[in-house]
Amino acid sequence: MITKLNHEKEEISKEIYRIFQASYQVEAELLQISFQNFPPLKRTANSFQDKTTSFYGFFRASELAAVIEIDKINNVTDICSLIVDPLYFRQGIAKKLLDFAVKLHHTESVVVETGFANKPAIALYEKFGFVLQGKYMTSIGVEKVKFSLEKSKL
Repeated sequence: MITKLNHEKEEISKEIYRIFQASYQVEAELLQISFQNFPPLKRTANSFQDKTTSFYGFFRASELAAVIEIDKINNVTDICSLIVDPLYFRQGIAKKLLDFAVKLHHTESVVVETGFANKPAIALYEKFGFVLQGKYMTSIGVEKVKFSLEKSKL
């Protein structure tokens, strides 16, 4: 079940933080970058409370299993983060959240970025119909890729 999260509440922001830490540690390993240098792992529980983005959670029973962070900018839906607790990997949860995000706003397109070495995420986005828009190198030496999905082509 997917539910909008009230990330301004301290207990919710702590749960979001918990999943960020677990999921992004796996991505940091995939990208071969130290945990200390990976920006998503530098976010604090309190930092989620101040965000203007929207957070939605996927629950398995009463347990928060995954989170998607979304921002709507003009006529584009920007998926800022899509994270799954490693305990729930390979259960189709990321696909369900991605489908939810695509349908959430009446925008022309959806964009998402990930590390070039994050093959599971890239495979998911490509399978979903996202098209590679480009690659770039971050200031910390991580190669990233940007994908977009034109909703008119769905």
